[in-house]
Amino acid sequence: MPDAVIAATGLYTPPNSLSNVELVETFNAYVARFNTANAEAIEAGRIEGLTPSSAEFIEKASGIKSRFVVDKSGLMDPELMRPVIPERSNEELSVLAEIAVEAARDALARWGKPASGIGAVICAASNMQRAYPAMAIEVQQALGIEGFAFDMNVACSSATFGLKTAADFVASGSARAVLMVNPEICSGHLNFRDRDSHFIFGDVATAAIVEREDEADDGAGWEILGTRLKTQFSNNIRNNFGFLNRGAPEGVGQKDKLFVQEGRKVFREVVPMVSEMIVEHAADLGIDPTGLKRLWLHQANINMNEMIGRRVLGRDPAPGENVIILDEYANTSSAGSIIAFHKASDDFARGDTGLICSFGAGYSAGTVFVRKR
Repeated sequence: MPDAVIAATGLYTPPNSLSNVELVETFNAYVARFNTANAEAIEAGRIEGLTPSSAEFIEKASGIKSRFVVDKSGLMDPELMRPVIPERSNEELSVLAEIAVEAARDALARWGKPASGIGAVICAASNMQRAYPAMAIEVQQALGIEGFAFDMNVACSSATFGLKTAADFVASGSARAVLMVNPEICSGHLNFRDRDSHFIFGDVATAAIVEREDEADDGAGWEILGTRLKTQFSNNIRNNFGFLNRGAPEGVGQKDKLFVQEGRKVFREVVPMVSEMIVEHAADLGIDPTGLKRLWLHQANINMNEMIGRRVLGRDPAPGENVIILDEYANTSSAGSIIAFHKASDDFARGDTGLICSFGAGYSAGTVFVRKR
């Protein structure tokens, strides 16, 4: 069966950057209004007052300094505190498909081949705009691609699950080339009134093209050495938004209709799970993990990424070995590891080896070892 290569990647970054300082200004204005309006109940102990935040707290807790968002105005309004994204008609290109198409066009331009060479489209993301029709089919139509398309959701691990699926399609002959897109409008699923999580996510879209190695341009792209997936059920990261939301009594189950997590439990359980998975997969492939030139990890939290990097490399990573784009993009769910790969891989020489890895809700994790052709 033919081997698969990652032939090209693409990136779409929204035009609006929102800094920690701006986010905190809005959050603290909300806190002040809440505490003033409920001063009597707070003093009597009937309810608990809210605690202000700070840019320093956010950066220390996460490594995040700013994030890109599709709408900034609503997030800076202390009375609204959610993105303002006007609903479009069914005849218009949907917002999620629109940013996916932008990332796909970037990847296609770097690939240097026409969209007609694509045989399948996978939309792998954590926050789908709707149940159906599949976002992937809408992207397929917008780009004029034949073949088939479908959506898949494995939360923050969706991109590595998508890469493995694309590689398997190529290896089996189901498609000669596959386009995978990861559009993420995470701001629409985040509770901007929660001090512990309002700063975590940003919006973005990424894309990757996987094709047969024997049809790839000479020396271009990345050989996929091996892929591995793992899931293990956990409630510690959850988003219950779905078709049963309408009609629920006020206050019943409302808190878990947006992103919620038990951050400390996630850290304790996911870091060892992912670190062991990487080391074991490397051993099975005959790869020395301490010799990897670069790690492109899911951009979850700088403390998680640094600890995984130390466990995999057996030492503190040198500058540039463990790519961090959290400071500029924040956590972008499924797209994070692809952004890191897209932005920090051009300096690789033939034969250099690296790892694309993602992990998140589920729990789920995926590893993709690659070597520069």
